Amino acid sequence: MDISHFLDQAWLARIPLLKGLGATISISFLSIVVGSFLGIFVGLALTYGGWALRLLVRGYTDFIRGTPVLVLVLASYYVLSTIGIDLGPFQAGVLALSIFCSSHVGELVRGALQAIPTGQTEAAKAIGLTFPQTFAYVLGPQALRHALPAWVNTAAEMVKASTLLSIIGVAELLLRTQEVISRSFLSLEFYFFAGFLYFVINYGIERFGRYVERKTAVSS
Repeated sequence: MDISHFLDQAWLARIPLLKGLGATISISFLSIVVGSFLGIFVGLALTYGGWALRLLVRGYTDFIRGTPVLVLVLASYYVLSTIGIDLGPFQAGVLALSIFCSSHVGELVRGALQAIPTGQTEAAKAIGLTFPQTFAYVLGPQALRHALPAWVNTAAEMVKASTLLSIIGVAELLLRTQEVISRSFLSLEFYFFAGFLYFVINYGIERFGRYVERKTAVSS
């Protein structure tokens, strides 16, 4: 491996690579935030909803979790356009990943809420707390501590799943890397470099999860 030649090519390709990295970060951030927000409501519906709502949301969760992410990406981009919903590649990709993320986060929230003793919910009712207040002050913080480690894994999976958006033309990091390789023919070097950048993103997510875990830990 000629390091100096690789560094020269990397410097020449710095602009497209930085744009690809920015697109990957944007896609991952939006998908994780939107998917987590929707997942909270999915988890609440699975835990506290009526039987009809639970059945409906259970069907949604099982269907999405059992569908490959690539199929969701293609459906968001091509199928929605056939019914008059025209989304750009970036918007369609974020929608698909957000939906996939919401199904996984919903299961995490459901499991975390069901792990909390029911006596705490009854105690909150006894002192006059509404359900939103009970969730905000009693259930939510405890569920967060239970679900956080698995949520970090889900967030990392969204970063890796963002590579699939190149199939619909989203110029994220992998697609930009492939374009650079087609000009420089340094496939091994640039794929290693892209892998390192994905590692940095996921390492940042892991460190953020550790930070939140320390902030929400209950001192013994």
